[in-house]
Amino acid sequence: MAENYITKQEEKGTVNISEDVVAVMVAAAVTEVEGVAGLGSPTTAELSELFGRKNPVKGLKIRFIDEKITIDVLINVRAPGSITDTAVRVQDAVCSEVESVTGMNAVVNVHVTGISFDK
Repeated sequence: MAENYITKQEEKGTVNISEDVVAVMVAAAVTEVEGVAGLGSPTTAELSELFGRKNPVKGLKIRFIDEKITIDVLINVRAPGSITDTAVRVQDAVCSEVESVTGMNAVVNVHVTGISFDK
C-alpha cells in the first residue's frame, strides 16, 4: 500500500489519492507522447537527491505543494527531434491527464536524462 496520499478537501469530506495512482497515470501519459523513448533512468546520486525516498517510481517524483500536484518527470528523447518540443508535449500531456482525472492543478518539470537513436 502506498505511504503517501494527495488529499483534497471537498464539501462532503476528503478525497485521498495515492501518489502511486498518479504515478501510473503520468507514466502512461508520458509514454504516449511522440518523441519520447521512455522514462529516464536516473543515476544513484540523482535518485537520492531528486526522490529522497527508498523506492521511487522509476523516472517520476510526485509531490503535493501549495494546492497543486508537482511532478518531476525524467525522460529519454528519441532522435532526431526537438528536445524542447518533446518536453513541452510531455508537460501538456501530463497536465491534461492529471488535471482531468484528479481535478487538481498540476505543475510538470521535465528532466531530459538521455537520448535514443534508432539503429
